[in-house]
Amino acid sequence: MERDKSLVKNFERTLANANPQLNLCFVSLMTKRLAAAAWRSQMGSIFKGRRTNYNCTVSVYRVFKPALSITDIVLNTMHVYRLDALSDNYIFLLHDCQHQQAAVVDPAEPEPVLAQLDRLGASLTAIYNTHHHGDHVGGNQALLKRYPAAEVYGGAEDRGRIPGQRYFLREGDTVTFAERTAEILFVPGHTRAHIAYYFPASATDNGHLFCGDTLFAGGCGRLFEGTPTQMVQSLEKFRQLPDNTQVWCAHEYTLSNLKFAITVDADNLALQQRLQDVQRARQHDQATVPSRLDLEKQTNPFLRWDHPTLQTAVNAKDPVQAFARIRGLKDRF
Repeated sequence: MERDKSLVKNFERTLANANPQLNLCFVSLMTKRLAAAAWRSQMGSIFKGRRTNYNCTVSVYRVFKPALSITDIVLNTMHVYRLDALSDNYIFLLHDCQHQQAAVVDPAEPEPVLAQLDRLGASLTAIYNTHHHGDHVGGNQALLKRYPAAEVYGGAEDRGRIPGQRYFLREGDTVTFAERTAEILFVPGHTRAHIAYYFPASATDNGHLFCGDTLFAGGCGRLFEGTPTQMVQSLEKFRQLPDNTQVWCAHEYTLSNLKFAITVDADNLALQQRLQDVQRARQHDQATVPSRLDLEKQTNPFLRWDHPTLQTAVNAKDPVQAFARIRGLKDRF
């Protein structure tokens, strides 16, 4: 009984100290033991919930503290893992812990993905590509060799350019993973066929935007196949999403992006603070992805093309002209 009481206290302490931004999908063996102890405990803290797959243990814990309050702890079904790749790429592995399945967004190379799948004991069921560039599809073939049943998704306009592509997505299409449905946004500009995957917020989790190279933290992608008008229209779709949307962009470009941004938006106090925060983070080799959409709206010049300060800075008279001139300055920065 004393051992159970100690386990319960440790479990409560872990929950109390948990980062609220974390998605608590993955439950370790220790957590399973703590949960089991909590169910046995008669020492005042009573955990009730619905049991699910052994790998998840529970879907909901209700933590009752006598004479105090009730706190609902919901273990979400989808967890996002950020994996380092190449020199500055990020790969995103989505894990459905209830079914031990995974999907991967823009696998630049196979090794980090295979290693994470092995750690999780999960099987790959889907590859979500945003566009055809090699540093986003470079791992497709090797992953399909290991997981031949995995389905490859990409933009309809990328037909013939994405290895193994079987699904050709257009604006308004949807894909479903871990009981979450993502909306497909057609966002040309960086390439002519670029798409993004947007998982709207659930009752227990913020929305997630996997935007490839269209939007970066503090910046946007170069225009290789698209026009400034297309890119403005694409980025406007992102501006319409909820402010608390998590922005999962595919490169660690934030510091260089913000160093440029301050040159065209020097009096922006939020931008000044963000640059300082990112400088400190990068000095300690900390990632700056994911970002949040509200922060991008406040500090990213490529989402502020219609702000008078930015238009004045580049002597532009309309949003598209402002965007094009800001993008041109960034290309030469």
